[in-house]
Amino acid sequence: LATLQFLTALQQHPSVLASYLCHTEKKLTATDLESLFKAELSPVGSNQRNPRRFAFALFKIPFIFCLSEHQTEVPLENVLMFATGLTAGITPQPCIVFLANSPFPMANTCSNTLKLPLLDTYSHFQTRMDFGIQNSPGFGCV
Repeated sequence: LATLQFLTALQQHPSVLASYLCHTEKKLTATDLESLFKAELSPVGSNQRNPRRFAFALFKIPFIFCLSEHQTEVPLENVLMFATGLTAGITPQPCIVFLANSPFPMANTCSNTLKLPLLDTYSHFQTRMDFGIQNSPGFGCV
């Protein structure tokens, strides 16, 4: 450390390198989680595009509640854990695909894929999402 005056620089300016040398726990925000997921929608003009856009919009509603300080049943960290099996350092970028044959969400944590059900109302969607996520704690994490 002394060879390149790194130690001296660190002692004189400790705040400059603190973020690189010290771990800080950043709380997951609704905006972070919303921007993390990419939806795989059907092509424009397809019969499946609108139901998938609707399901994706339903998925985003809890984030709006979190942004407005409303309490949600499932914490944001649990959504991320359900979809990826991780709480940070997520590679590849999580994506959302859609299920026409299941009323409950599914996930493939190897490919960071969240599979959303195509349901008619927000209340059905949210009830099934909450149930699915709460009943699959993922890799022994509770």
